[in-house]
Amino acid sequence: MSKRDYYEILGIERSADEAELKKAFRRLAMKYHPDRCPDDPHAQEKFKEAKEAYDVLGDAQKRAMYDQYGHAAFEGGMGGGRGGAGFGDMGDIFGDIFGDIFGGGGRSSRPRRGADLRYIMELDLEEAVFGVERKFDIPTQVNCHHCNGSGSEDGKTVNCRTCNGHGRVRMQNGIFSIQQTCPHCGGSGRAIEKPCKKCHGEGRLEETRTLSVRIPAGVDNGDRIRLAAQGEAGPAGTEAGDLYVEVRVREHEIFQRDGNNLYCEVPIRISQAALGAELQVPTLDGEVAITIPPETQTGQQFVLRGRGVKSVRGGRTGDLVCRVMVETPVRLTREQRELLEKLEATFAEDDEHTPRAKGFMDGVKQFWSRVTS
Repeated sequence: MSKRDYYEILGIERSADEAELKKAFRRLAMKYHPDRCPDDPHAQEKFKEAKEAYDVLGDAQKRAMYDQYGHAAFEGGMGGGRGGAGFGDMGDIFGDIFGDIFGGGGRSSRPRRGADLRYIMELDLEEAVFGVERKFDIPTQVNCHHCNGSGSEDGKTVNCRTCNGHGRVRMQNGIFSIQQTCPHCGGSGRAIEKPCKKCHGEGRLEETRTLSVRIPAGVDNGDRIRLAAQGEAGPAGTEAGDLYVEVRVREHEIFQRDGNNLYCEVPIRISQAALGAELQVPTLDGEVAITIPPETQTGQQFVLRGRGVKSVRGGRTGDLVCRVMVETPVRLTREQRELLEKLEATFAEDDEHTPRAKGFMDGVKQFWSRVTS
């Protein structure tokens, strides 16, 4: 049976360039890949057909022969058979399509960098609000002082024997051949012949470093400060990672923070709530006087504008919200008890002075009326 034209198989013109050729093959590879079409008995055959076409047209010499002689160019040994270009460039194609499946591929040979680190820094509320400069110790890996991070005892490197200096190795998986970053040299293409005696060729040593960080004013829980290149040193002198200082703000004995606003509870006596009073309340900048009007109820809020936190990202400063809590007196003296008893007696059945209690009792009566009717 005569073979189909390779250009027809790939769906391209005879004048198609290399980029168009690769694009056409990628499209067919995705469409007919056996793992994507497990129920199609013809998918594998179509995939092999597309690959054969790409094997020939992807090689400039074989393409020229095919354009001149057709399929006859590869019969009877003419032109060297089929295998040539197919697996030569398969890594480039499948690195784009199936790189995640096989754990990477393609042409990237960028050297590895050091790992990023995270440090949790606990702060008092005042430190978070006003900012602070703090020193801290962190265990990490640093460049070896003996070999200056190169990992080499004499500072010399040679071509990696695993990848022959290319930084990539070819992986065979069934019908696929893909290229991966060399696991021995990490993609650099170079290897150490005489490893450093101190770090054994790693280029890094364990060490606890003391660093300093400036915490800007207004940070909150979860905010992070990035210290570039202060993470782990990269292997064999490659780029260091970054260090992220993450803020954790301790609970405060007076204030609770919600965004840029602060909240606090202010206890007052029954007499102050009933008669009114002037109180001194704490703020981040010192004490401020607030006026409690007569007949103030527990839970009533007083807002002090601009007495909260200014966000690290700028904008309006938050507010301080003072919530009044009427405190029941304890450990009464005899005189205080007698005075309260006299006060209670003046209320008698008059509920004019306790509007909430009256509303509550009215609601209870309506509830029982509905239940018993």
